[in-house]
Amino acid sequence: MKRYFFLLAMTGVFSAKGQEWTKQYDHVDQCICGLSVVGKGEKHGYVDKDGNLVVPLIYDEAIAFSEGLAAVKQNGKWGYLDSTGKLVIPLQFIDALSFHSDMAVVSDGNNYGFIDKKGKIVIPFVYENAQSFSEELAAVNKQGKWGYIDNKGKEVIGFRFGYATGFQEGNAKVLKDSKWFIIDKTGKKIADAE
Repeated sequence: MKRYFFLLAMTGVFSAKGQEWTKQYDHVDQCICGLSVVGKGEKHGYVDKDGNLVVPLIYDEAIAFSEGLAAVKQNGKWGYLDSTGKLVIPLQFIDALSFHSDMAVVSDGNNYGFIDKKGKIVIPFVYENAQSFSEELAAVNKQGKWGYIDNKGKEVIGFRFGYATGFQEGNAKVLKDSKWFIIDKTGKKIADAE
């Protein structure tokens, strides 16, 4: 029994000692794609799993990696880094979200659209707001109403909701006439929501 407690204690010491580097930052996010977002003061960068600084703390904001790229903000503009820290999509957007289904939501300052991993606009900046793709559909806002589009920008579920969330397991939660309910991928109401 004593031996068991000694092993547990030693494991705790080694794992805590292995994470000593975290104390030099104000926050450390989960490690994704081998890198974690770290922040100190107002600046952010990325470290590897051992705490080695891979991307210097030069960004005003930084988002965790998704699909091999991470959105970063500097001087009011967003762009995307690869896992080596190289800026592969220039700092040019006013707002940006993570990549999902090989596309990311970005804003030109007036409207939202979607880019691919090379930074090419694949769905034009025509939406007042937009969410990332989930289950092959993205909730987007046009003329004050939310609806859903596919990855070609084609309207799949009409713009008739006060708000719409992403799909999970074939269902999404939407708001219409001050009431929340659940819809399927055809836009059909299947249940009231809490």
